[in-house]
Amino acid sequence: MSKVVIIGSGFSALASACYMAKKGYSVKVLEKNEQLGGRASLLEIDGFKFDMGPSWYWMPDIFERFFADFGKKVSEYYKLEKLSPAYRVIFGKDDYIDIADDPEKIIAKFEEIEPGSGKHLRKFMEDSRKNYEIAMKDLVYNPGKSVMELVSMETATRLNLFVQNISQTVRKNIKNPKLQSILEFPVLFLGAKPQNTPAFYNFMNHADFGLGTWYPKGGFNAVAKGMVRLAKELGVEFLTHQEVLRIETKNSIAKRVVTTTDVFETDLVISGADYAHTEQLLNADEKNYSEDYWQKKVFAPSSFLYYVAFDKKVPELQHHNLFFDTDFGQHAVEIYDDPKLPTKPLFYANFSSKTDQDLCPEGKEVGFFLIPVAVDLKDSQEIHDQYFDLIMSRIEENIGVDLRKHVIFKKSFGVQDFKERYNSCRGNAYGLANTLLQTSILRPSINNKKIKNLFYTGQLTVPGPGVPPALISGKVVTDYILKNQHKIF
Repeated sequence: MSKVVIIGSGFSALASACYMAKKGYSVKVLEKNEQLGGRASLLEIDGFKFDMGPSWYWMPDIFERFFADFGKKVSEYYKLEKLSPAYRVIFGKDDYIDIADDPEKIIAKFEEIEPGSGKHLRKFMEDSRKNYEIAMKDLVYNPGKSVMELVSMETATRLNLFVQNISQTVRKNIKNPKLQSILEFPVLFLGAKPQNTPAFYNFMNHADFGLGTWYPKGGFNAVAKGMVRLAKELGVEFLTHQEVLRIETKNSIAKRVVTTTDVFETDLVISGADYAHTEQLLNADEKNYSEDYWQKKVFAPSSFLYYVAFDKKVPELQHHNLFFDTDFGQHAVEIYDDPKLPTKPLFYANFSSKTDQDLCPEGKEVGFFLIPVAVDLKDSQEIHDQYFDLIMSRIEENIGVDLRKHVIFKKSFGVQDFKERYNSCRGNAYGLANTLLQTSILRPSINNKKIKNLFYTGQLTVPGPGVPPALISGKVVTDYILKNQHKIF
């Protein structure tokens, strides 16, 4: 039986492990940290439980498709609840829009705010649905090896959507700035400004309005645990506290994976760890890309994250809340064009205990806050505290409640933490931005071009950032390996 070593245990690595085990390989997963799940780790303190990373469950069909590949259902591994409303967007004091869990209600809300916009939104949503179907059928499950992967009858009729950008298509018919920002918001999951993201990617609006926002009971860590359970059922072996130091090769073939505590013989290596970091485990002449290459790539943002326990409920806010009470244009410039600490950042506030009381003691609340920031920033606890105070001030200004005096404890996580805990290139939180020049064949290759049995999966390769794309990435790389098995073994 051929042996496979998988580095990392994030979603792409877990998916790869399951698919390889299903095909009869002996699979061993090596995780650097103390728990499995990669960025979907769980922080637990005094009965308060926090998702450390992903918190938005979109594109439920991708998760269903993954488990169906093994003859399973999502419901066998974790429970889902559709959120209603899906989320709240806050524009100022007593000025917010709740996004309903039904497309017709969303259309009605747009029409109420901007007469005439409802018909334009309906057409926009139909276009986004078609793009979603094309993307899921023809594009995202491809390995990024040929430009022909982008060509089909459907894509040929929509080439203009790769020339236009999201912002242009949104603002053509929708004039209200608040509605524009709501339609442009999903692109943030792709890690680029709406002005730099091809209009075809409006399929994320179908993920938002069409498929809805869901919550997995127990948080995103429950999804990771569900995938680990499936992998173990398939015979995968997991080891934690296994930081990989190097990948040893002979005659351009990876032979051993060396960790801080052990040496693992292998016939094939799949790395779900950070791509750029994985290349640091190789000799200089074995790398696909230079350090200069990674410095020139456009990365999605990093983040300042806060995990906060409150001694009271916060009825004034929803499960998901977007604070769009400042100028996103300026914030975007400070992320992408002139990287610096943001002056008036947008931020996200999550109170998942509103939906799942098991996350904290009765009568209490767990809060998760996120500020997108540029990669490569130098941060510190002092800076984290400064921005936490900014968040608390903005919440007080907008909802009239001072949450500072209700904080039991808080933990923060920043750019340097992404580098240290996840070996994240330049401290990114989401991977490479999905700009036109970083799409499909223009993303880093899923195979090492000099070592024939070393492959890469995850958010720095195809198809891109986000949890559903990570699941897809795990399938893409294993499909490619199995298709080219005769060239590897």
